[in-house]
Amino acid sequence: MQYQILLYYKYVPIDDPTALMDSQRQLCSKLNLKGRIIIATEGINGTVEGTFEDTELYVQELTQDPRFTDIHWKKSEGTGNAFPRLSIKVRSEIVSSHLGERDVDPTKTTGKYLSPEELHQWFESGKQFSIVDMRNDYEHRVGHFENSMLPELANFRDLPEILNSIEHLRDKPVLTVCTGGVRCEKASGFLVTQGFTDVYQLQGGIVSYMEKFPNKNFLGKLYVFDGRIVMGFGDDAADDYVMLGRCDLCDTPSERYVNCANPTCHKHFICCTNCAPEISAAFCSEECSEKIRATALV
Repeated sequence: MQYQILLYYKYVPIDDPTALMDSQRQLCSKLNLKGRIIIATEGINGTVEGTFEDTELYVQELTQDPRFTDIHWKKSEGTGNAFPRLSIKVRSEIVSSHLGERDVDPTKTTGKYLSPEELHQWFESGKQFSIVDMRNDYEHRVGHFENSMLPELANFRDLPEILNSIEHLRDKPVLTVCTGGVRCEKASGFLVTQGFTDVYQLQGGIVSYMEKFPNKNFLGKLYVFDGRIVMGFGDDAADDYVMLGRCDLCDTPSERYVNCANPTCHKHFICCTNCAPEISAAFCSEECSEKIRATALV
């Protein structure tokens, strides 16, 4: 593996986020890493890419900090161009939840961790439980666990609005899932504070489950926030692979995400190569296409 992508987070008090931002920028620049890192007083959340050797050096350096010794690293093969640049920012939260007074401190309140192996055993044993997918709706369109609940979350900040749709699960086993686990720290904790009595979160997120059990129980591909856009773990041609994505324009099977070429729209949608051979000419609607054509004629 020439290039490697690291996905990680840690909820831990950071007294001086700006100082950590500066030291992270120096370290990532020294190792020629690109990606996104968010730092807040509540912790750190990052995805970076570099050569295998440089990313392993990054892991060694960061885990020397006592605050980050037990980070759960998710590692996958990179492309060398998964990110255009390095971006390190200080924010109020490492994942924007905007829960306000109902905000949750995951170091104090969160769902019980369920390992990928334990979840696989749940599936195999026929245990009765409900999976609630805490990702944005456009993410689970291309892949999700079978029989999972897919709330219409346009943004993670919409979390309180889905409570009514899962009210019937208040006293039943509920497992929250997301890409790498960071959103479920607060999502599962929020459910606990709202009176849900048997809440779990998938440790390491969907990516950790898929790495150990490719094409098992998870249908389709995993949406990721880098240049790959979607990530597969098994053989697409295998009998057990199920493609979920559908082209928004013609409804044929597709896992190709594009952004509308109308800059005033820029909608993120699924579009097959028949509808738009070139990504630069992909429009989410005839209206957007007409606007661009009209502009070009002026």
